[in-house]
Amino acid sequence: MLRQLKKKYFIDLGSTLASTFILCIYLFVGWYFFNWLIIDGVWVGDANICKNSSGACVSFLKEKFTFILFGVYPREYLYRPILGIVLLVIGWIHFTKKKNWNNLLFVKFLVLMIIYFVLLSGFGENKVETSKWGGLPLTLLLSIVGVAISYPVGILLALGRTSKQAVPRYLSIVYIELIRGVPLISILFMSSVLIPLFLPDGITINKLFRAQLAIIFFSSAYFAEVVRGGLNSIPKGQWEGAKSIGLNYIQTIKLVILPQALVKVIPPTVNTMIGMFKDTSLVIIIALFDLMGTTKASMTDSKWLGFSVEAYFLCAVIYFIICSRMGRFSKKVEEEFQRSH
Repeated sequence: MLRQLKKKYFIDLGSTLASTFILCIYLFVGWYFFNWLIIDGVWVGDANICKNSSGACVSFLKEKFTFILFGVYPREYLYRPILGIVLLVIGWIHFTKKKNWNNLLFVKFLVLMIIYFVLLSGFGENKVETSKWGGLPLTLLLSIVGVAISYPVGILLALGRTSKQAVPRYLSIVYIELIRGVPLISILFMSSVLIPLFLPDGITINKLFRAQLAIIFFSSAYFAEVVRGGLNSIPKGQWEGAKSIGLNYIQTIKLVILPQALVKVIPPTVNTMIGMFKDTSLVIIIALFDLMGTTKASMTDSKWLGFSVEAYFLCAVIYFIICSRMGRFSKKVEEEFQRSH
């Protein structure tokens, strides 16, 4: 192992100096956080004790941990979102193993999300309204469902934009440019305010559903441009070769073009997914409290004022763990396809 580290980071004078400098920065930052959180941190005590300490107020995190993670979800049913998150983690482990990549993958995913939704919602007397959903379970729901729907829609938009047919091409161009020309916060606001105005009297659409639609509309335009880059990178000879063996347009796209194009754009695709996962924090403007929303709300307790650093630190750790896993999976998928080719 030491030989591999030397070969990778200390091969010459320049790399040795750079590696040493970066290592010193890591050690300094690591020691600072260890000192702030562990040595000087207040693990037992109230807000007054925390204010007299130079370390982190871990007592605040212990007090608000459940609220930050789950918001105002009824405490007597808290086992349901916990079980849902555990199932998502198990599903993630299952889906990221290459041996499980088969035709049943989508069916498994659909069943998992239905179970997750049922756990959060419940039924009968134990039903929990979506207005009480919040924290990490809501963030995961918005982002996972958003990706699962907007990515296929983005592929269709990319195919439409690269089509030789005028109607689908111009419709796709107008949609993509229109959506990319406005921020997500505007689309969320319009979905919350304008959609109810166009509905007939007596008909309402759940606020959570409207937010989910806004995220899907927004993300699909960005996925479309990512996929279009992959489509444009495919040599013309691939199209001509598919045509020469008698494949029609749909067969060519399904069997020849898309498998190559989607592999080429794995890094920007996952980057868009990570951005979408973090952008769910904007749903707070329509009174939906995702992980970032509950983090901000936890700071408003008059008994625990002044501990925003601790709250944001916990939130950042959760975001980092999830986003880093997504990035790691992206690298794993790239390596698998490189081996197969």
